[in-house]
Amino acid sequence: MGVDPGTMVLGYGIIDGQDENLKLVTCDSIRCRRRSAIGERLFFIYQSLCEVIKEFNPDVMAIEAPFVAENSRTALAIGKAQAIALLAAASNGIPAYEYSPAAIKYHAASYGNSSKEQVQEMVHLQLNLKNVCLQADSADALAAAICHLRQSHVRKLTGGK
Repeated sequence: MGVDPGTMVLGYGIIDGQDENLKLVTCDSIRCRRRSAIGERLFFIYQSLCEVIKEFNPDVMAIEAPFVAENSRTALAIGKAQAIALLAAASNGIPAYEYSPAAIKYHAASYGNSSKEQVQEMVHLQLNLKNVCLQADSADALAAAICHLRQSHVRKLTGGK
């Protein structure tokens, strides 16, 4: 399961498979009410993620880490959503891994500075999604899941954890 954290919209995507044989299980986004307080949004995200976890029972969660360089206020908000995703994973007994945006782009699109559009296109190709229109948040979450599968494969080959 991949997660693209946000406090207004949190994308998630679940894939199945190993190596090059990847299959989309589900993807969507959790959308919070616009004028709700941050605590209400985080609680809603937590409850919603737990429901997804209970329905699909993923083995692992890959979460995109916030990128701080441009706007520290946005990074702090994303960090809160990231913490909620980590909490949802831990409370459901799922190991969680965090990946930088550059690592996700590299493993999903073979280039760490890929544009969102390039990543989205590579997600489409790798999951064989010909006539599926992915939301940006869902595509980013699926890219995080693909990144984790690729990283896991490398760790197995090198004997790492």
